[in-house]
Amino acid sequence: MGLVDGLSIVFNFIMILLQVYYYGMIVYFFMSWIPNAQSSKFGRFLQSIYEPFLAPFRKIIPPIGMIDISSLVAIFVLIFFQRGLGAIFNLILQQLLK
Repeated sequence: MGLVDGLSIVFNFIMILLQVYYYGMIVYFFMSWIPNAQSSKFGRFLQSIYEPFLAPFRKIIPPIGMIDISSLVAIFVLIFFQRGLGAIFNLILQQLLK
């Protein structure tokens, strides 16, 4: 296995982890609409994973009425980060293949 193959495997693994984090965040958002779901064991587990990422957005962006748009901003930032990282990975792999 060459350098390019090894890096490709690592890059794909990182992208899969980011995708799993994204889907978990969506589950966490929907759990906020279900009464007592976030106080369950699973809800507390998700809270321990996602609140450190969401906290800076909640500090900067105040809720508008009863709507917390900081969660939407956070998910867009995560999407842009994932796409940007994918583009960087592709550039690195293209340069190594030359």
